[in-house]
Amino acid sequence: MTQFRMPAEWEKHEATLLAWPHHEEDWPGKFEPIPFVYGEIIRHLTGVERVRLLVQNSRSERAARDCLKRVGVNLSKVDFTIIPTDRVWTRDSGPIFVRGSMGKKAMLDWRFNAWAKYDNHRRDDNLPARLGKFVKTQRIQPMYKGKRVVLEGGSIDVNGKGTLLTTEECLLSKVQCRNPGFSRADYEKVFAEYLGIKKVIWLGNGIAGDDTHGHVDDLARFVNPTTVVTVVEKNKRDKNYVPLQDNLKRLKAARDQNGKKLNVVELPMPKPLIFEGTQLPASYANFYIANKLVLVPTFNDPADRIALSILAKLFPGREVIGIHAVDLVWGFGTIHCMSQQIPA
Repeated sequence: MTQFRMPAEWEKHEATLLAWPHHEEDWPGKFEPIPFVYGEIIRHLTGVERVRLLVQNSRSERAARDCLKRVGVNLSKVDFTIIPTDRVWTRDSGPIFVRGSMGKKAMLDWRFNAWAKYDNHRRDDNLPARLGKFVKTQRIQPMYKGKRVVLEGGSIDVNGKGTLLTTEECLLSKVQCRNPGFSRADYEKVFAEYLGIKKVIWLGNGIAGDDTHGHVDDLARFVNPTTVVTVVEKNKRDKNYVPLQDNLKRLKAARDQNGKKLNVVELPMPKPLIFEGTQLPASYANFYIANKLVLVPTFNDPADRIALSILAKLFPGREVIGIHAVDLVWGFGTIHCMSQQIPA
């Protein structure tokens, strides 16, 4: 059996992979400010690591350069790469980077089916293959029972030591099915072979408004090998209250790869964020851990301050910065969804 290890997000990065926003339908009526939100995120990231920025074509590159220059980005830290995409959620469409037994980096090219929701995903599914021409490392297509495995980066989170978080709603759903016929045991075998996972912690349902059908990066995240943060809803009348209490209970009962209990820290939820009658998946758990930096989505909510304070205490060696994400979340994703780390 091939043995790999998926590094934790806080391990040193070579770069962050992003795709410049272009699919206006993802932010209907709100696309105009989105490039500047990206610009702000890239400005912070380039202070601590390189950014590999995917653009649709030369025209898209010129527009991106202009926007980034206007917001003060150091363009010498940005690698512009022309690879057309359908959407910009590289956490899910991009590769997952792992290390082999000798420490050599490899790129896992999972099959991507656009969350079993959209037909236009051919470019996104081909992203790892095209990226492989620029990122010189082995590319592997994970297989199980003779078929390529569908997996999105936002559906899992790891502590880098052999424990993985995921949800039943996302991977075991019969409605938005990623891998027909896959059981819990099947996924655990795949995770063991390709990600080096010894222990899988299964949470239940995701937050309201999540059109990815229960991604764990809106719910619970490792912040170090033994500590996990999880969002909780205090309002018992809120639709998120029951599922988030269930996830909290599961985490408190869980054990890691060594059979030890986790340190579980609660993060608040912002008040429900509604736009045009639709509840959006606003969550402080969708933060991104970069070199010496943690970027956290904020929502003009009193809980912003509380969430930032909690995360600042959990990341004493990193600067914790809030990014205004009220417009960004109209695309049904925020900072973690749009980014993918490339380990050093």
